[in-house]
Amino acid sequence: MGALDTNEPSTGEALRAVVVIGRNEGERLLRCLRSMAGCRVVYVDSASSDGSVARARAEGAEVVELDMTRPFTAARARNEGFARLKALGPLPEFVQFVDGDCELAPGWLDAAESALHRDPRVAIVCGRRRERFPEASVYNRLCDIEWNTPVGAADACGGDFLVRASMFDEVGGFDAAVIAGEEPELCFRLRERGHSIFRIDHEMTLHDAAMTRIGQWWRRTQRSGYAYALGFAMHGGSAERFRRRNVMSIVVWGGAVPAWMLGCLLAGAPWLALTVLLLLGVQVLRVERSFPRTRIPEHRDARAYALSCVVGKMPEFQGALQCWRDLLAGRRRGIIEYK
Repeated sequence: MGALDTNEPSTGEALRAVVVIGRNEGERLLRCLRSMAGCRVVYVDSASSDGSVARARAEGAEVVELDMTRPFTAARARNEGFARLKALGPLPEFVQFVDGDCELAPGWLDAAESALHRDPRVAIVCGRRRERFPEASVYNRLCDIEWNTPVGAADACGGDFLVRASMFDEVGGFDAAVIAGEEPELCFRLRERGHSIFRIDHEMTLHDAAMTRIGQWWRRTQRSGYAYALGFAMHGGSAERFRRRNVMSIVVWGGAVPAWMLGCLLAGAPWLALTVLLLLGVQVLRVERSFPRTRIPEHRDARAYALSCVVGKMPEFQGALQCWRDLLAGRRRGIIEYK
């Protein structure tokens, strides 16, 4: 039996389990599984060809191999992992979801579990996700900055979090049809039921984004735009107008402003196009100044992140357009991957 021995569960293991999803993660998956030694683990594989299934079994994980003839989403994979936990029984009190390109930080599960015990209204606890190689590329560094969100009550979490299993089950888990932004959509439904999401000041996971090309950054940002548009289409009519502000920002800065600049150039008025560039520059400065220095202490990082926020509205708009086309056509798109 490998590192994840499940024959003699400890008290902590009886209270919690881990669902890992992945495909062709190689050594990253081994690091992931070995970071949760002693836990009850279900690994959900989506047609890996690199021996991930055999590796996971050798490490002692329960393995679910997805039927890839059905539409795949990360939401569906996580749901099937949770369903396997229920089938194995008894269902643990808490379930940690984690992606296969991440590894859990030492002490994370204990800290997150304590936070859930302190407040029965909290459904999800998340912490600080960090990039393993932020120095490898500006795109990796941007990811590391993006994940440094404020500590305290939150509207949503990312793909790594510890959830109260009963509350996850209460809302039916993830919506398996959501191809992007499935975690905020889940959090919205939990909050609608009166539950809350909380981020604690603790290291949670180490992630390997492996982004070295601008095309990867563009596609990842495009996926965000799709997620915002889909979330608004699903729940924009709610009292909080879910994702309305995000979609309006995308339409203005990713659609209307670039269209204005292009129109000026086509109309032979380059000086008007220059005013648009100046407007974008002012917006970059405004966004940069909105960041607390405790979040982004380095000036160059704050400027780069602000620039990515403004320029990123264009791929976000592209993603939103794809979403609206899919909704009008009644079409289900496959997941948008960047690596």
